[in-house]
Amino acid sequence: MHTADIGVYGLGTMGSALALNMAEKGFNVAVTNRETDWIAEFVKEAGSLSTNLVPNSELTDFVASLKTPRVVLFMIPSGKPMDDMIAQISPLLEAGDTIIDGGNADFNETRRRSAELAERDLHFVGMGVSGGEEGARKGPSIMVGGTPHSWQQLRPMVEAIAAQFEGSPCVDHLGTDGAGHFVKTVHNGIEYADMQMLAEIYGLLAKGEGRSAEQIGDMFATWNEGTLQSFLVEASAAALKSVDAATGKPMVDVILDKAGQKGTGRWTVIEALKLGVSASAIEGAVGARIWSAAKDTRMTAESTFGNTTQAIDFPSDLDLAKAMEAARIISHVQGFEVLRAASDTFDWNLPMARIAEIWRAGCIIRSKLLDDLAAAFREELPHDNLLLAPSLVARLQDCVPSLRRVAAAGVLGGYAMPSFVGAIEWFDSMTHGRGTANLIQAQRDFFGMHGFERLDQEGKHHGDWLREI
Repeated sequence: MHTADIGVYGLGTMGSALALNMAEKGFNVAVTNRETDWIAEFVKEAGSLSTNLVPNSELTDFVASLKTPRVVLFMIPSGKPMDDMIAQISPLLEAGDTIIDGGNADFNETRRRSAELAERDLHFVGMGVSGGEEGARKGPSIMVGGTPHSWQQLRPMVEAIAAQFEGSPCVDHLGTDGAGHFVKTVHNGIEYADMQMLAEIYGLLAKGEGRSAEQIGDMFATWNEGTLQSFLVEASAAALKSVDAATGKPMVDVILDKAGQKGTGRWTVIEALKLGVSASAIEGAVGARIWSAAKDTRMTAESTFGNTTQAIDFPSDLDLAKAMEAARIISHVQGFEVLRAASDTFDWNLPMARIAEIWRAGCIIRSKLLDDLAAAFREELPHDNLLLAPSLVARLQDCVPSLRRVAAAGVLGGYAMPSFVGAIEWFDSMTHGRGTANLIQAQRDFFGMHGFERLDQEGKHHGDWLREI
């Protein structure tokens, strides 16, 4: 019975795509699903690849079909469904076996599950998979967190199915317990920011200048041929140039302006703040999605306040491109700062350059920039901060003036640009050696005797405050 190299539980979009990817690479894959009537249909649709599939309708048979030590990949919704399946399958497993959660899971839950299963000598892997259905089938970017033992079990299979960038597989073992899921969470946070920035430029041009969707799509397509090359720029250009067959209108013009979200962007912001890091460009993108959901309120507010926009001098196309470049660099820097803080807090020793490398292909945020960031991480970084990488400093010095002009134009014109504004606010805060927190410290000491440090003396001090004005 022990014939399958790995078992895949969950034959939804991502699970079935990964199973077929593994089968195509020559691995024997045991497959099963909660709705057992899906299994036969999946095997039938696999065609010639079905010879590498081992279908099972019973969980006991599914486990029995696996080579030992066993590797079981769950592609099911995170949360309670994952806990329920762990409870069902773990009594059937033996010491040294590995359970993988390949969904978008809260890394805190991954750490808990890892610790609980370790007490029974079972290994738990939180594996982030990016690239959507096409990526899962043809080559995703994969972020693995778990024990060295589980990585050795997994490595041949995930390296075979991952996307390739110049011959290097876009997968690696990034750390213990929740490291993989945390890195995937931050990946998605950066994704939110990238998408929002493109949407902000679209809104500024469509509403302010009256450019058509196709014209904006043409501009994005041009961007995709240069330093701004990325999957999301390419996808945005294609979306804007697409036409609705039913109406003949641009596809984007018939779509309701309410953005969905599955929570990973929000998790990025929550965990960043818990770690004492601000990722303002990502925060702006998460906020924008939340505000978009309040469609009825927005419609009422528009009729209440009237037209709040005003005429402005619109930025040039060159300014828009450079603003996008600066804001994208900043959002990535912020994301990596969140990763650095988590790495220090949870003793993961995250390989930052390698993370940038495995994001270069297969994943949703793949872009030309990530190759540059991987190289920048190998430079001498003052304070270990990517913002200060010499190669990025020169680019930001060139592009930040454009970011400032575009963000200001949006604000002055009454167009919402939360991610662009968040990016320039962060940059301006980080590039002032002396800021304004001295007044904050004075206020805290005035009303709460919290104390403060002085520029000219060591130790903790209190002020002689004037109590009345």
